[in-house]
Formats: sequence, structure tokens, C-alpha cells
Amino acid sequence: MVTAQLNRLPKEYRQMTSNEKMARIQKTKAHFGSDLLIPGHHYQREDVIQFADFTGDSLQLAQMCEQNTASFIVFCGVHFMAETADMLTTSSQRVMLPDLQAGCSMADMASISQTNRAWEELTDLFGDTILPLTYVNSTAAIKAFCGRHGGACVTSSNAAQMIQWALTQKERLLFLPDQHLGRNTAAKLGISLREMAVWDPISHRLELEEGTSPDHIRVILWKGHCSVHEKFTVGQIQELREKEPQTQVIVHPECPYDVVQAADEAGSTHHIIETIKAAPPGTSWAVGTEMNLVKRLALTHSDKRIVSLNENMCPCLTMNRIDLEHLTWTLDLLREGEYQYEIKVKEEVAVEARLALERMLTHV
Repeated sequence: MVTAQLNRLPKEYRQMTSNEKMARIQKTKAHFGSDLLIPGHHYQREDVIQFADFTGDSLQLAQMCEQNTASFIVFCGVHFMAETADMLTTSSQRVMLPDLQAGCSMADMASISQTNRAWEELTDLFGDTILPLTYVNSTAAIKAFCGRHGGACVTSSNAAQMIQWALTQKERLLFLPDQHLGRNTAAKLGISLREMAVWDPISHRLELEEGTSPDHIRVILWKGHCSVHEKFTVGQIQELREKEPQTQVIVHPECPYDVVQAADEAGSTHHIIETIKAAPPGTSWAVGTEMNLVKRLALTHSDKRIVSLNENMCPCLTMNRIDLEHLTWTLDLLREGEYQYEIKVKEEVAVEARLALERMLTHV
């Protein structure tokens, strides 16, 4: 739940120079010292990430917030990440998001009303044989749903372990909200595509491979996706192979199944970062993930050639809602004692959502 209405950015912040905005941010950081924490997601813009106290993926950032005693956390990421940070910190700590419109299209593809209806229809079909798992890229309400029904959260790093665990608990699992991560991970574990089905929350229909019986289904994939990672295609890989056969392709498992199969390697954001870090100087890489991170990798590892797999790729639009203007504005208001865009999850939701997070941390 958000405790503030959406306000319009004052014109003065658009008129400031970059140096003026950066000076104001530094002034606020100096004013609050260790009582202010600014976590920054890997996909953030370079001009914003420079002010982050630490960087990481969504769960890493939330866990770092949990371990910190700062009174004020200005989260440079998207809405579901700030929710998780709020759930893992104390009631005396305040979590704010610089722009309330910094959401996640994937997380928005699974609403709690859709999920409750799907659960009723799927349990009518399959009985008490399903355990829900949700990618951490989901709302607090969906995490709470999984916690309530004995399920857990997963990250792109531990999805394989969590799917294996889930299938020791129940005969089937429902994987929310990213079908591609679920499909790619299950396939890597040896589960055939014919043992997977897609639940379409719009048509309320289970999509099966031709000739497949529902009785054979082990993994039910929610029909959701990341709008950034769906922009990578097999055609891009084929074109790259023809032009630059020496270039290795590494992609995120949020990419479609055929793209992951065609790539040289696939893995989480952390895996991509570490793989390129460890690669020999002079090697060439095409990376299938968010553009801000690809550009940062290229700058950090200038001894290697690093490009986006999709040369026409744009940065994540919602992640890029966090800019210098909104960060400056939020911090200026904070100095005046105003907690704009504070993210606060209702405690009854947070309790069940934390169960899903705790189950994940227990089994990885």
C-alpha cells in the first residue's frame, strides 16, 4: 500500500542543471549521514547509481536494508522492491520510492484478484496437488498468497532449488508471474515442455501442448513476462553468429525459451556480472539483459568487448522513472520532514509475504 498520492514534479527540478541536482543530493546525504540509505538496483541509470550506498538485485537490496539501521531508505528501484524492503525492515524505518510510477509490468501481470480466481479454478481441476511459487518480481499481495498456501518466493539465482523443493511438497506447482523463468528453469531440471502448461488469467484457460493431458502437467506457468527480456530473439543470435562468430551470447532466464536454448549461456543478473568479470581480456560478449546494466558492464570491463544482444534495445522504462530530478526532489522533501511516496505494506499482508520469503531462505 502507498501512503501518498501521486504529485507532479515541480518545474524547478527540470530547470536545474545536473551539477545543481548532484550538489543538492550530496548535501542531503551529508546532512543525514548514516541515517539515510540509498540502495540502487543494477538496472538504474548511471547518473542515479552513482549515489547508491550499495547496488544489487532486488532481493540482495532488500536484505541489505534489513541489515541496516538507517531511519530513512530511499529505494532506487521499482515498487515491488520497495515493498520487500519495507517488509524486511523495522516499523521505525521509513522506505520511500522517488517516483511512484516506477513499477514493474511483469509484477502487474498477476493481480491478487486474478490469482485468487486462478487458484479456485486450478484446484477444481487438479485438487489439492498444487504449491504456488512466485518470483520476487511480484507484489507483496502475491508473495502473501504464496505464503498463505504453503508456497515460497524464488529468485533467478535459486529458482532451480526452489522448484525442486516445491515438487517434493506437492505433485504440481504454480509459477508466478514470469512464465519464461519458470519454463527455462524447469526445462533445465529435465521437466519436458509437455509437462508444462500456461495459465492465461485473461481467458481463464489452461494452455496445453497439443495432445497433452492435464493429468501429465507438473508445472503451471502464469502467462506473464518481462517486457525488456521478451525483446531478445533467436534471429538476433543467428545474425550475430554470422557476423561475429567469436562473440559469446549470455542471456537472462527471463528471456523466451528458444532464446535461452540458442544462447551460449544463461543466468541471473549476478551470474551475468560474475561471468563477464571472470572472462579473459579480449573476449567479446553480447548480453541479453537490461541496457543500463550492459552499458555499465562495458564501462567497467573495458578490456573486453561488451554489447547488447539487441542493438535497438531501450532501458527498462519503469526502472528509468527514477532520475536525478525525482531523487533530488525526494531528498529535498526529506530534509523538510516530508516522507513523499512512502511505501508501507499492511501488516496482515506482510506477515504472510514474509513466510514466503523465509521458506525460500530456509531451502537455499
